[in-house]
Amino acid sequence: MKRRTKLVVVSAGLSVPSSTRLLADRLAVATARGADADVQVVELRDLAVEIAHNFTNGFPGPALASAIEAVTAADGLVVVTPVFSASYSGLFKSFFDVLSVSDQDALAGKPVLIAATGGSARHSLVLEHALRPLFSYLRAVVVPTAVYAASEDWGAEGLAARVERAAGELAGLMAGAAFVRGEAAGPAAASAGPSAAPAASGGFEVVPFAQQLAALRP
Repeated sequence: MKRRTKLVVVSAGLSVPSSTRLLADRLAVATARGADADVQVVELRDLAVEIAHNFTNGFPGPALASAIEAVTAADGLVVVTPVFSASYSGLFKSFFDVLSVSDQDALAGKPVLIAATGGSARHSLVLEHALRPLFSYLRAVVVPTAVYAASEDWGAEGLAARVERAAGELAGLMAGAAFVRGEAAGPAAASAGPSAAPAASGGFEVVPFAQQLAALRP
């Protein structure tokens, strides 16, 4: 029996609901469809206190330890941050600092899709001047297509195509990693049915796009 791959989504959104989580979910659905993956979501908002305590006492709390274990064991990652002061959020960076201190090789060779959200398209370069260098430093394999969603991108043409392209690249890398391990990978995204969706894991639930968009805070 072929092994399903594991996709872990790291979302640094702060509000409930948030455009960051909305983008993360769309990327997760598209990637899981192509990689035959189970999906687990790590919400950094829920780990903020444990991340802060880890910096002062050097020990992760149970929820943080579970998140670190999930990320380390993942076959691929989708990481999404809101933009603050023209860069990734402090919470986002703090989590990956804790992860790298815990295991400096945690992301070595791991396929990663980077994405960000912001109020203006002017911040889109954060993907290339902040996120890509960070994950290159951590020796992850970052997919060529990064995805940025400004406020005006929701409902506009172009975002869906970028999501599908980036997700296809990540699914391909995850399939390649499975092949190297001698394991069968999932079907290509092109052969998946339009209603395909990832299996629920770790509290992940796909909420219809229109419903999430309508619930977003101004």
